[in-house]
Amino acid sequence: MAPASAMELEAPPPPVTPAALPAKEIKSPEVSALSSLQRKKLGAHFMDSDERRFPTSAGTRTPLGGGYEPPSAAAAAAGTTPVNIRGQPIAAADLPRTGGWVAAFFIFGNEVAERMAYFGLSVNMVIFMFKVMHRPFTSSANAVNNFLGISQASSVLGGFLADAYLGRYWTIAIFTTLYLLGLIALTVSATVPALAPSQSGCDNLAMLLGACAPAAPWQMAYLETALYVTALGAAGIRPCVSSFGADQFDERSPGYKRRLDRFFNLFYLAVTVGAIAAFTAVVYIQMHRGWAAAFGTLALAMGASNALFFAGTPLYRHRLPGGSPLTRVAQVLVAAFRKRNAGFGSGGFVGLYEVAGAKSAVRGSAKIEHTDDFPWLDKAALQLDGDLLAGAGEGETVDPWRLCTVTQVEEVKILLRLLPVPACTVMLSVVLTEFLTLSVQQAYTLNTRVAALHLPVTCMPVFPCLAIFLILALYYQTFAPLARRLTGHPHGASQLQRVGLGLFFSVLSVAWAGVFERYRRGYAVRHGYLALFLTPMPDLSAYWLLIQYCLIGVAEVFCLVALLEFLYQEAPDAMRSVGSAYAAVAGGLGCFLASALNTAVDAATRDDAAGRPSWLAQNINVGRFDYLYWLLAVLSTVNLLVFVFVAKRYKYRVRVDAQATTPVNKQ
Repeated sequence: MAPASAMELEAPPPPVTPAALPAKEIKSPEVSALSSLQRKKLGAHFMDSDERRFPTSAGTRTPLGGGYEPPSAAAAAAGTTPVNIRGQPIAAADLPRTGGWVAAFFIFGNEVAERMAYFGLSVNMVIFMFKVMHRPFTSSANAVNNFLGISQASSVLGGFLADAYLGRYWTIAIFTTLYLLGLIALTVSATVPALAPSQSGCDNLAMLLGACAPAAPWQMAYLETALYVTALGAAGIRPCVSSFGADQFDERSPGYKRRLDRFFNLFYLAVTVGAIAAFTAVVYIQMHRGWAAAFGTLALAMGASNALFFAGTPLYRHRLPGGSPLTRVAQVLVAAFRKRNAGFGSGGFVGLYEVAGAKSAVRGSAKIEHTDDFPWLDKAALQLDGDLLAGAGEGETVDPWRLCTVTQVEEVKILLRLLPVPACTVMLSVVLTEFLTLSVQQAYTLNTRVAALHLPVTCMPVFPCLAIFLILALYYQTFAPLARRLTGHPHGASQLQRVGLGLFFSVLSVAWAGVFERYRRGYAVRHGYLALFLTPMPDLSAYWLLIQYCLIGVAEVFCLVALLEFLYQEAPDAMRSVGSAYAAVAGGLGCFLASALNTAVDAATRDDAAGRPSWLAQNINVGRFDYLYWLLAVLSTVNLLVFVFVAKRYKYRVRVDAQATTPVNKQ
């Protein structure tokens, strides 16, 4: 059964009964030249495994071409079967008392506090370094951009540890504790006078002129160590929390996809609640109670969330780590390279190798159906005469650096197929990063007062969060029913269609930002504000920025929520944390790419000899932020077209259900 195109909306085909499922022939480009007697077949009953092993006793494993016996019901212990904290399978009678929405809400609480700390630092740390540590504004901004980029791009570390050795629960437990220690260290930095330079004689003018006493190297070393410990904690948590929450739902139960869809929407709602708290409550506390109180609030929130997370321990369902995913990937690449000259029609060809029976060779993973993509990787599973070795009392063994199972090869194929999708979301992260800084500079020149309400400029990023909150809250009452009527899709739109819709809204957002910035700059020039770039123009409201904020909020809802759901469902069972890390890495790359783009634009557009200012001049009324926005709009449009090309050619995984032995075509 061929996988459906990712952009199709047709309902999945009816289930195939085990009796109607013939043995599946594994085909490669060169196999068609073989006679029928030379072709080797793979039994289609793919069951799961709780054991990772290559050596097995004789008689329980056969290469492709051996006839498989249908497994007994006792052998159908699924590789994705949930286990308790001690790694023991949870009895069927105890499953209703674990997992589900109750366990998920403990995880939501942890995510709210983590996002509150993350966004609280992103908003306040630049100002803290500038005003308290007396660092140049550019240097402060770069330090925080590095914090944001490292905390996202290094998420692969957390995903690797979770999938390879620790499991998601212990990875979260360790890194969330590290996160708390980093926040406590930052609170100490803001509390103890000895850890900051002297504030004597450092007024606003001295600050702008750089005349304040600079921080000592050891003081900056302490602050940066605390900041990067916090970044490391965030990097370890981010790829695991969403996956661990999704683990609480039984993928073999009816309605699993509907519950998973709702889970990821609620998860991003938790992210948004944390961001709203950071942009409002934390900013208010900093303005009225000082830096120590602001950072202390973040530490207290993180401590409370840790306590909540650990309190839910008896309720959690766990998945067994499957061993090092990097090792398995390396084994496939090395084995494929070693057999690069071997042909499927060579005299020593035996078949594509897979362990027999009900169990996969990868602990915590179901067997994966063979696909025809990346045929050069199939060489890693190409079994030739002599590949099986005699084991002392263990029957036959294999060298995993010379011969890999079909499941192991398919894991690598899946990781390669997934890469282009999160790569296309890097541009959205670039736009989000630019908005975080450029729109705040715009807001400084605008009137932020509405009636008696005067909103601080640093609170302006709360508006995209409010838009996200509203959309997520109304998603199942508004968008989903309307989209279902239009498309007939049970969820309104497929995961990749929602990602594409989000990218489309990001194009609209940045295009509107360019239009408004052109009007704002022209207004400043016409009304004599050209040199007064820090003076609000009383007749031009900052709330015109709400249009671009709301559009980018819609883009986040559709793109990032669907991306998390897509990566969780499509990633190999034993690599789901690494799959989720793809999204975080894309976000980190977006931060770094935004900084690189700004540097390139500044260098290309500045001409001091001719008196031509940069597009990104410190005086926003002299610069041309509108040109940068339109450049981003063009790049985002090209990125959207590339994504459509990728999505139309993506094929969702074909899963084989361990309970019914029924292929399930994912839509």
